Amino acid sequence: QVQLVESGGGLVQAGGSLRLSCAASGRTFSGYFMGWFRQAPGQEREFVARINWSVSGTYYADSVKGRFTISRDNAKNTVYLQMNSLKPEDTAVYYCAASKPGSYGYNYWGQGTQVTVSS
Repeated sequence: QVQLVESGGGLVQAGGSLRLSCAASGRTFSGYFMGWFRQAPGQEREFVARINWSVSGTYYADSVKGRFTISRDNAKNTVYLQMNSLKPEDTAVYYCAASKPGSYGYNYWGQGTQVTVSS
C-alpha cells in the first residue's frame, strides 16, 4: 500500500523559510513523478512543483519559481520542498502526490501539512 506522509509545516513570518518533507513508502517509485500541490481556504488546489525519481529535471509554478526548490533523496525515499522568502499568499495546506509512469494526473496523495505565513 502506497503511503505519502508530509511533515515540516508550521507558522512562519513573511520572508522566512520552511522545508517540507514527503516520505514515500509501499512500493518502488522508479520513474514516478512526485509533485507538491497546495490548497488555500476557499480556493482550488494548485500545482507547486514537480520532480522525477529517476531522471533529472524539475518544474515549478510561476508563483514560486526562484523561491521554492524541490529535491529528492532516493536513499531515504523522501522528497523535499524548500520554501524561502515566504509570503502570506503562500499560506495553504501543502500536499505531496505521486504519478505513475505514463499516467495522466496523480495517483497517490498524502494527507497534507499546513503552512501559515504571517505578515
